Amino acid sequence: MKIIFHDGSVEEHSFEDEIGRGALRHTASHILAQAVKRLYPDTKLAIGPSIKDGFYYDFDRDTPFTEEDLEKLEAEMKKIIKENLKLERFVLPREEAIALMQERGEPYKVELIKDLPEDEELSFFKQGDFVDLCAGPHVTYTSAVKAVKLTSLAGAYWRGNEKNKMLTRIYGTAFSNKADLEEYLHRMEEAKKRDHRKLGRELGLFMLADEGPGFPFFLPKGMVLKNTLIDYWREIHNREGYVEISTPMMLNRQLWETSGHWDHYKENMYTTEIDDTTFAIKPMNCPGGMLVYKSELRSYRDLPLRMGELGLVHRHEKSGTLHGLMRVRCFTQDDAHIFMTADQITDEIKGVVRLIDEVYSLFGFKYHVELSTRPENSIGSDEDWELATEGLRQALNEMNLDYIVNEGDGAFYGPKIDFHLEDSIGRTWQCGTIQLDFQLPMRFHAEYTGADGQKHQPIMIHRVVFGSIERFIGILIEHYAGKFPAWLAPVQVMLLPIADRNNDYADGIVAKMKQAGIRCEIDKRQEKTGFKIREAQLAKVPYMLVIGDKEQESGTVSVRKRDSNETSVMQADAFIEMLLNEIRSRGRS
Repeated sequence: MKIIFHDGSVEEHSFEDEIGRGALRHTASHILAQAVKRLYPDTKLAIGPSIKDGFYYDFDRDTPFTEEDLEKLEAEMKKIIKENLKLERFVLPREEAIALMQERGEPYKVELIKDLPEDEELSFFKQGDFVDLCAGPHVTYTSAVKAVKLTSLAGAYWRGNEKNKMLTRIYGTAFSNKADLEEYLHRMEEAKKRDHRKLGRELGLFMLADEGPGFPFFLPKGMVLKNTLIDYWREIHNREGYVEISTPMMLNRQLWETSGHWDHYKENMYTTEIDDTTFAIKPMNCPGGMLVYKSELRSYRDLPLRMGELGLVHRHEKSGTLHGLMRVRCFTQDDAHIFMTADQITDEIKGVVRLIDEVYSLFGFKYHVELSTRPENSIGSDEDWELATEGLRQALNEMNLDYIVNEGDGAFYGPKIDFHLEDSIGRTWQCGTIQLDFQLPMRFHAEYTGADGQKHQPIMIHRVVFGSIERFIGILIEHYAGKFPAWLAPVQVMLLPIADRNNDYADGIVAKMKQAGIRCEIDKRQEKTGFKIREAQLAKVPYMLVIGDKEQESGTVSVRKRDSNETSVMQADAFIEMLLNEIRSRGRS
């Protein structure tokens, strides 16, 4: 399909290209705006960009849009697509542009024009009788949008400012064929079923309260899940030679000025006054880790020094961005800071990559890797940045890992490698990261004594595997649809005695299981067995043991798996041993 760009040039691109997808979906947002103006002419237009997986447009209308309105708008959009309207680009001088938008009753467009630089060319796109201020790109005809769907409504402040008027945002998506749209909508329906906020509530894992927006509460079963992940984290880090530390949640302003966070991250930090001194609740663990490193003299023989920390951090996120466990204001970061010499960089990065690969493989995640380079607000010399970036690149190349270069998206103190997980329904999540840092050791005057007897500055790796444990739990809930593998499940076995006379036998099995460390519960309610099985399935318990007179007499249990209608009879001790092997191997045997 042909794409019209900001300068008026036309190029051929397919929907598979990011440019092609963006242009088609941007055109769909204009088609939506045209449909709105046709059906509700008094509505005022704000902005309508393409976004990942779709588009949106913000509108100002006295009567808020409803779900029923979306159906009417979608029908009108399909008419506009069938009309095969040609998109035409034109430019106007500033005063004429303002006059055109005033004549059309579009105050938001007038404001945008007035805020643009004086020398910026003001371009418009026209399709039929609809005109919009826009830089593009767009497809050349509305008929290129073969499949479109309006998906949701939301509120959005004009220009993202809470002091401005609340507008209505209509989200949608568009594809170049109907089959791809159907596949996408199927994935979205599956995502709704897997929504971690819904499942977290149903499974009793966590809660969110108005008294603490963005501050999640973990419930007993959620704490079992969280602690099981932490136990696994400690096990593999102990194996890999990490030592664990814990640093204070609150440190004074001087520390954050030294680290550079006060200048580069202050707007995201919570602060308070203690004894006339400003303190900040830590948004990151690394400055505390620097103080631990400096707490004693270090030699080259001590390096690499791998320090892990499960640190609770707080960041001020805007209320509109909060989303379950995925975007919160406090979370546990599974940090590690590795201090090393220059000749240890490649091997240490390879070790971290192997560790991250092991963890993600255990949970069944595929992933892709991005190398992010120096951003505009960086600190440090060109030489340090070049050395750091090459160190990361060399490690990736030596491990034969495919990666994408993400120019300008590194941390302000160093380049980084990001790991983007792909879950069971194809969505991607950024979790693990490896950041190479020359700056923090320099700013804190960190040193070690080299083999030459002289003082040298160590190089530092910042890295996380889970990222945020809270967010990782949210991802796992959706990845598994709440059906955790047995080693991770808060309740691993549910015992279902058929009659009260079977309770003592079932209690004996429970006692054996708990002594072996198996997490189990027993349902002694006076309900039909079928009902109890359905309840256990809804709770997504991996194993159910049905126990009646026959099982009691023979010392057996009838074993039913979570997703099976079949049962198998086993000796109780044999089942316990089988499950223990599954738990010990974390399902890998």
